[in-house]
Amino acid sequence: MLVLFIRSILIYIIVLVVMRLMGKREIGQLQPFELVISIIIADLAAIPISNSGIPLTNGIIPILGLLVMDLIISIGNMKSMKFRQFISGKPSILIYRGKINEKVLRKERFTINELQERLRDKNIMNLGDVEYAILETSGQINVIQKPNKRTTIPEDFNIEPEYEGISYDLVIDGNIMYDNLSILEKDYEWLKKEVKKFGYKPEEALVVTIDGKGQIFSQKKEK
Repeated sequence: MLVLFIRSILIYIIVLVVMRLMGKREIGQLQPFELVISIIIADLAAIPISNSGIPLTNGIIPILGLLVMDLIISIGNMKSMKFRQFISGKPSILIYRGKINEKVLRKERFTINELQERLRDKNIMNLGDVEYAILETSGQINVIQKPNKRTTIPEDFNIEPEYEGISYDLVIDGNIMYDNLSILEKDYEWLKKEVKKFGYKPEEALVVTIDGKGQIFSQKKEK
């Protein structure tokens, strides 16, 4: 029992490292070759976990082999457009200038109802509001609405919004984020001084963040 437990942990760690090396895509954004590799890795990982009689290397070596294949294919995708199109395919335009492209719809085996469902996922309830709908190689659909249906932005009113930047975590659960302090060209003494305004020390904070305008949010940990 202990052997199976240890084998499971080792396989889990190896698969986790392999998946991290493969990139940060979400499951719905995986290219076909990435999805295939992920499925095979899951099957290969299950074999040595469920059967202690099988050497651990019988699962690890094929998984590492698939990682090498993924890296080779990824490099090929970056180097060659033709190779990328062969492996991942090309985006398909389902709606072009407000008109549904029936030929492409049949080729991709998309029904009108499925198209409507995907549009509703984008908060678009009416087919007539769509100027372009593009089926990406990952299976996601990106939509460009007709000009009169798009959400207004400050530029439409000649308004120039203030620069916001991004927020940085300075303290998480009492742990000081020194890397972020370095990016902001700040130090611990500065942080201590700012957090003191809230009545406690950085180590006592549940979270401390700073936004692009320099505004600090802080909350103390419960005892």
